[in-house]
Amino acid sequence: MIIKGAKVYTEEGTFADKEVCITGEVFTETGGDGEKVVDGNGCYLIPGLTDIHFHGCMGKDFCDGTEESIQVMADYEASQGVTTIAPATMTFDEERLTRIAKAAKAHKNEKGAILCGINMEGPFISMAKKGAQNGKYIHKPDVAMFERLQEASGGLFKLVDLAPEEEGAMEFIRAEKGKVVLSIAHTTADYETAKAAIEAGVTHMTHLYNAMNPINHRAPGPIIAASDDEYCEAELICDNVHIHPAIVRNTFKMFGEDRVIFISDTMEAAGLKDGMYELGGQPVIVKGNRATLEDGTIAGSNTNLMKCMRTAVKQMGIPLEKAVKCAAVNPAKSIGIYDQYGSITPGKVANAVLLDQETLEIKGVILKGQML
Repeated sequence: MIIKGAKVYTEEGTFADKEVCITGEVFTETGGDGEKVVDGNGCYLIPGLTDIHFHGCMGKDFCDGTEESIQVMADYEASQGVTTIAPATMTFDEERLTRIAKAAKAHKNEKGAILCGINMEGPFISMAKKGAQNGKYIHKPDVAMFERLQEASGGLFKLVDLAPEEEGAMEFIRAEKGKVVLSIAHTTADYETAKAAIEAGVTHMTHLYNAMNPINHRAPGPIIAASDDEYCEAELICDNVHIHPAIVRNTFKMFGEDRVIFISDTMEAAGLKDGMYELGGQPVIVKGNRATLEDGTIAGSNTNLMKCMRTAVKQMGIPLEKAVKCAAVNPAKSIGIYDQYGSITPGKVANAVLLDQETLEIKGVILKGQML
């Protein structure tokens, strides 16, 4: 396959006029399989996106712990230009989490978005900031428990979220530093506690601003602790529900485009109509992009990562070049898969998306070298 006429997103974070060649499942310098030529005129060609934090879609949830649910999710995400995924667990007991881990390990990645990791969002969180997580299963950070789950998953857990103020959290951070991405989440931590956690090995912030103390000029909190550190990354949900556009723009000023990671945080209603759904065993009401528990607590999102990227550009004033970096490049780097995915580079897996230059709507998705 040869793609001609498109403006191609480069590793330098700019768009260039050039041809892109694909042989088999990978990008190549020259050639391309057969005589197939794709007309990219009027389109941008960007790398396939990577969502490292979402729970479900099309009526299925990763925590169903079944091959059927994983495949439905993978198929939907691929259709939306999200070609690599690291779905997130919810707060459940070890038995349920083990079943989820084993189902992910057994998934063969024969079609749909490539499952390349798991994000462990619960249960090592604060009861006071549990949000839509089920408080019944909250558990203090436990190294032995996590390592049993990691073994059951075949090493698929790439991120572990935790509240650093909880008993055992600092010991967990020191034990798992360098083995997995450690992220502050669902926390009551103040600036000093978050700073200590970052110094101990935390490098990531889960859905920044949500389920954590806000910025105060005398109590700066975990957000400022993360922005102070030159390496700490921040997830953002750009669905126009979780975060005000002005805050998104200012987050880029605080963190810089290399440390911002767009996520969708979608739940099972994504891709379906408004109605009653479920998240973490709790009923959720979905109206438009807003998903809430019965008490009004925001319960994930009802969108997808491509829509979030488009919203960031069209409604929040984020330049497309930066938005692509935050949705395709940075998440792949974060979970250690950038050697294979996340850029249109010879030798990497040929995952890419053609977007209309005016609307940013999808004109075509290429997955493992094949046009979907």
